[in-house]
Amino acid sequence: MSHNEAKEHTPGRLNELFTDPYRAFENDTDERQLHIRIMLHMLLARPMTRGQMTLRVIHGWENGGCEPEDLQHVDYTLDGVPDFKRAVQDFEHASKHNTPLPADNSAILAAPLANAIADAEAEGQDLTNDIRETPARWPAFEGGLALYTLFKMYHRLIYGEDDTYRCTQCVTPLGMREIHEFHLEEGEFALLVPPSEHFMGKESLLVLHESQLGPIEQLLEESLPLFDNF
Repeated sequence: MSHNEAKEHTPGRLNELFTDPYRAFENDTDERQLHIRIMLHMLLARPMTRGQMTLRVIHGWENGGCEPEDLQHVDYTLDGVPDFKRAVQDFEHASKHNTPLPADNSAILAAPLANAIADAEAEGQDLTNDIRETPARWPAFEGGLALYTLFKMYHRLIYGEDDTYRCTQCVTPLGMREIHEFHLEEGEFALLVPPSEHFMGKESLLVLHESQLGPIEQLLEESLPLFDNF
């Protein structure tokens, strides 16, 4: 296992903006709303205007379930709030007409997990069913720590989290990314952004559960236009 695959509670881009990012978004923090709007401008709006942001809407886990093969997603190019509204409309239409929620064919956890297990076994590693089926034991094979870190992010975005904010560094299919995870009164989401040396040139990702589409749509509508004249 390589610990370079993922590191939790690491300094990230927000440490350049705030003295203590872990306190910046708590409900009793002075100028909390300003912190939220600055964060959205820097980590979301600016990559979005450069055509470097993708929206990922996840769904499929419910009632405590968390099997990798059951986690579904759909990705949208996110160049502005109208693209976000398009995703909201797609999910509202599916709900209204009782049709399956939008989903891409690729499995964001199950396929990479199967590939990592196959690679480990090809290298001669003997993986028990307990290792295969227990996310906390995935770090026993190469690539497993990163997959476990992403698993925990998806799980928290669906089932909730007490911490208002956390920053993790993790290898993803896009490469190394800082995972800025937010569990706010206004909504829950994660922003996967490149480290500072690559921030201007590489892709970013906004991830949220389908139940958060409405709240985050409202947050973006209220927040993003505030910097248009600056």
